[in-house]
Amino acid sequence: MKCITRFVLSLLLILTVVAPAAALTLRGKVVDAASHAPIQGAFVTLGDTVVRTAADGSFTIAGEAGVVGARAYGHLRAETPAASLAGGQREIALKPFKPKALYLSAYGIGSGALRMRALNLIEATELNATVFDLKSERGQIAYPSSIPLAAQVGAQNLITVKNLAETVRDLHERGVYTIARIVVFSDDRLARARPAYAVRCASGGIYNDRLHLAWTDPFVPQVREYNVAVAVEAAKAGFDEVQLDYVRFPDAPGLRYAEANTRVNRVRAIDGFLTEVRRALTPYNVFLAADIFGYVAWNLNDTEIGQQIEDLPPIVDYISPMLYPSGFQFGIPGYRNPVRNSHEIVYRSLERARQRTGVAPIRFRPWLQAFRDYAFDRRPFGAKEIREQISAAEKFGSDGWMLWNPRNVYSAGGLNPEKDSACQ
Repeated sequence: MKCITRFVLSLLLILTVVAPAAALTLRGKVVDAASHAPIQGAFVTLGDTVVRTAADGSFTIAGEAGVVGARAYGHLRAETPAASLAGGQREIALKPFKPKALYLSAYGIGSGALRMRALNLIEATELNATVFDLKSERGQIAYPSSIPLAAQVGAQNLITVKNLAETVRDLHERGVYTIARIVVFSDDRLARARPAYAVRCASGGIYNDRLHLAWTDPFVPQVREYNVAVAVEAAKAGFDEVQLDYVRFPDAPGLRYAEANTRVNRVRAIDGFLTEVRRALTPYNVFLAADIFGYVAWNLNDTEIGQQIEDLPPIVDYISPMLYPSGFQFGIPGYRNPVRNSHEIVYRSLERARQRTGVAPIRFRPWLQAFRDYAFDRRPFGAKEIREQISAAEKFGSDGWMLWNPRNVYSAGGLNPEKDSACQ
């Protein structure tokens, strides 16, 4: 009898341990924290489940107990315990916010002097966000990663951010919106350590771009999985947003890939990869952005790199065209000298992208030029040129803007000294 009793008790214990947590059905509303108006189309997440809010901001979501996340375009994300919604807290308020960011390389964020210079500039001006490299064009991962392949291919040889979560936490405490830049298919480390993953020349050798860097093949599943894993580590570290750069094929003809290099295949590969990243990031309630060539807004095809702008809005939260006037070597219709017409380059390119996609301006956040021209008259891009670009983005209504200087050198020139209190 004692044996039977022990067996029953053991069985009950096992069932208790393995039994899944009870699913919850939660209802609530997502509202704007400033106006208290309902937000339609906000994302609400619970575990791997995500729903969108109705016109009145309402939502119903079912899942296991945990944390309910909410985010909406043009707002900061927020999280609340599922139990608080079940207990009667029916509203999640999201604060309006437009990131105004500067870029820091992995070296820049790891350098005490450069980091503090950037933070001081953020404190003194309208800037309120930073983009910094987690994975660079060379394939170097700047923080201690738990991804085995990162160490195997030499991507961990130079660690500039000793504690990623602590760095993100410090930035948040300073009121800084954090964006993780992950360079995807330009990956010299991975391509050379795993030649089977590399893009090849017609001759069979590993392709090298103008900077003598090798690229990985967007068709190769292992390459995609590796970059998805980096994005997940960024989300776990607490970043507000994951931004994917070089999410494209090399802009060179005659290269060999694992699949036929056709427009259909290229677009399918890029769209498919972005979809994989979005799915993997669902539990973390983090924004997803993709950088695209400036001319992608104008070209009707995929610019032969797999970036088809009409496909992006359903997959990513923000589209970030690189609208550096120096990069528009052929100009745009009506403006053949881009560096003399910075405002027009930015505004007209954004407007063209909006027309092509049919989505609201808030879905775009452009990269702006904060470095010396290299293609036309070599002019420095100072206060005048920077302000012209910013005013164009703000006239368009984009979700903020980002300044790019690969040397991590910025000044207050062109920036407003006072912050917009409604967007902090």
